[in-house]
Amino acid sequence: MAADKFEFHDYYLTEELLTEEHRLIRETVRAWVKKELSPVIEDYAQRADFPKHLIPGLAEIGAFGPYIPAEYGGSGLDQIAYGIIMQELERGDSGIRSTASVQSSLVMYPIYSFGSEEQKRKYLPKLAKGEMMGSFGLTEPNQGSDPGGMTTWFKDEGDHVILNGAKMWISNAPFCDIAVVWAKSEAGEIHGMVVERGMEGFSTPETHSKWSLRASATGELVFDNVKVPKENIFPNVKGLKGPLSCLNSARYGISWGAIGAALDCYDTALRYSKERMQFGRPIAGFQLQQKKLAEMITEITKAQLLTWRLGVLKNENRATPAQISMAKRNNVNMALEIAREARQILGAMGIIGEYSIMRHMMNLESVVTYEGTHDIHLLITGMDITGLNAFK
Repeated sequence: MAADKFEFHDYYLTEELLTEEHRLIRETVRAWVKKELSPVIEDYAQRADFPKHLIPGLAEIGAFGPYIPAEYGGSGLDQIAYGIIMQELERGDSGIRSTASVQSSLVMYPIYSFGSEEQKRKYLPKLAKGEMMGSFGLTEPNQGSDPGGMTTWFKDEGDHVILNGAKMWISNAPFCDIAVVWAKSEAGEIHGMVVERGMEGFSTPETHSKWSLRASATGELVFDNVKVPKENIFPNVKGLKGPLSCLNSARYGISWGAIGAALDCYDTALRYSKERMQFGRPIAGFQLQQKKLAEMITEITKAQLLTWRLGVLKNENRATPAQISMAKRNNVNMALEIAREARQILGAMGIIGEYSIMRHMMNLESVVTYEGTHDIHLLITGMDITGLNAFK
């Protein structure tokens, strides 16, 4: 594995928009990525294996539920701090950011926002420490962009419910200790609940043969007459508002994370172009290569400003779901285009594991689809600006 020579690029001096605490968090996570993640990630990705030994380190740097209040085990940080952590982690690998993003936005967030006090005390401190890992069950084999059509259901049996169905494409599923699951009651109402590993009839088969997010553990959540105590059902939410608010939090984190992947690809291409000699000079001196690099840093800079402003709005509780959709869609597409252009600058060297570009490119092919596809987010923006629903 080549040494991690990454240097941060900040063309519009966006660092000046951050607090001293934000900058300290960034340096802490960046140092951890260089020391602990970068030296091993290529090997784990090649083997399609998740580096579980990194979980305690992720907890130590505050990657699990950083905005959860300290009384429940979190760090009590703001939304910009959360975004910075996601960006630095995805600079290392999208799969590792996914693990932290799921734990924070899709597991800890709903327990904190919709759970009972007993649920918060029981789960959140252990999740924050990485002593317990979670997954999020919404997508089903036949329901992706239309979660309201879910068929996973439960029936009331007095002091418990019986849960049946299956969820698919679930990050962290193969090793999760708990799953936040969304299912319909017999009346057709959507509820969230915590399903614990060890409950009879609950299984988590792993998804194999992935070409993307190879260092992330993906699987299914299968429920075969699972007996779930009623105290595991979230008391403070009903309907799609629950899962969609979780997705908003996750999409926000992704909008920051994608910039990290783009920065890594850009930094690699810039350094390589200055070192690679052709026709007697560095290829960075040729117009077409400068065009590619100039366009890359321009798009990265625009994304940095977009996410910073979105973070300010999130801190003020003014960010709308449509604004979050715009940032997720724009930034992931930006990162994917930069990965492809950066790969071209490296030529054949761009496809080997000595460089991170091809791994980022393959990962981003998943990121552009999950947490709402590229096209769905486009329609969300369209509906927001026209007032007309193109989904139906």
